[in-house]
Parts: sequence; C-alpha cells; structure tokens
Amino acid sequence: MNFSWMAWTLPTALFFITIFLLIAAMGIWEFFSPGGDPRVGILRFETTRGDRLFVSLLGSAFIHLAWLGLGGPSLWWALALSVVYAIGVFRFV
Repeated sequence: MNFSWMAWTLPTALFFITIFLLIAAMGIWEFFSPGGDPRVGILRFETTRGDRLFVSLLGSAFIHLAWLGLGGPSLWWALALSVVYAIGVFRFV
C-alpha cells in the first residue's frame, strides 16, 4: 500500500505509535486491575484512569496547538509541558 499521501514522517509515526501504546497499556492495566480506580479530584466529580488519560491527551493536543500558534514549530517545550500536565492530571484530577 502507498501511504505517501499521508506525509508519514518519523515524528508523525512516533506520535501515533505513542497514542496506540498508551491506549493498549491502559487496556492491559484495566484487564489486570478492573474498575479504573475511580476517585474524586479537584474537578469534584468521579474520574477513572481512562477519563484521566482522555483529559491528559486532549489537554496535550491543545497545549501543542497553542504552542504552534504562539511559539513556533519547535515542539520540544510543548512536549515537556504536556508531560507535566499529564502527570498533574493523573495526580490531582
């Protein structure tokens, strides 16, 4: 199959592989420890591990888009900020 129309670069492939691995790891974690460890965090409603993963991925997308719009094409600082944001979401939300 010819996927040249998709402009697969190494960063693009790594991005999608990382998302796939995160979702697969969350599925395996849920298989071995069902229930999602629901808890009430700073948002004051119950969230599970899957909810926190979704919120962290969504927030990371917005961080990267904002960085592209305001800071330029180098996304290393946006990646670092996204990792800190994801840790914060899993810790406090």
